[in-house]
Amino acid sequence: MDAQQLKAFLDKKAAEYNRPLFIKTDPVQVPHRFSKKEDIEISGLFAALFAWGNRTTIINKANELMALLDDAPHQFVTQHKETDLKRLLHFKHRTFNATDLLYFIAFLNQHYLHHQSLEEAFTPPEGPLHVEAGLNYFHQYFFSFPDAPARTKKHVAAPYKGSTCKRLNMFLRWMVRDDACGVDFGIWKKFSPAQLILPIDLHVARVARRFGLLQRPAIDWKAAVELTQNLRAFNCQDPALYDFALFGLGAEERF
Repeated sequence: MDAQQLKAFLDKKAAEYNRPLFIKTDPVQVPHRFSKKEDIEISGLFAALFAWGNRTTIINKANELMALLDDAPHQFVTQHKETDLKRLLHFKHRTFNATDLLYFIAFLNQHYLHHQSLEEAFTPPEGPLHVEAGLNYFHQYFFSFPDAPARTKKHVAAPYKGSTCKRLNMFLRWMVRDDACGVDFGIWKKFSPAQLILPIDLHVARVARRFGLLQRPAIDWKAAVELTQNLRAFNCQDPALYDFALFGLGAEERF
């Protein structure tokens, strides 16, 4: 199909998945349980970081963690006592364990003592604001505390390490994209949807290559940027909209 036909097809597929029904089977349902901005941020971050493997398991583990945080994650991370942390010691999701979780809680505690939103953790104090710089800054800032466990670094990706940053790009999509469809939240305003980088994994890359939207053989940060740049030709203001189409075609329809 030519470019015009491909755009029409992807727009149609995006519309099929970018609707409230999508929430019921996706990890984005976890932050949708909350209305307070900080709770959406914290629950969304964990749900996104847990998002590898079976989606039902991802959702269940994220909800299990929210229950451990009294279903009030912002209140827990800012007001917990030392004894409250004991309940977290047996939490585990794949290779994410209590050591990782306790550091996340400590980081979030310190961050929210000084900032009102987690958006600040992705906002470099100097230089131009774009997604690559924001993700690199988050990685640097997140591991800036002296007791940061080395093992936790495998759970937080960064462009400068060559990673696709699939899960964090998905989290940014949730926080930044703002439309009337009800899936993404659009509660962060420092980034624009035009700046977002598409979350890319094996499923998305396979579909993208089939459509000629991706030539790079490796699935890495450069591939995510290449795919996003090609999709900007279809929608320069909201390229991440096509995450719904490519994910749906790849993971749901096995296109």
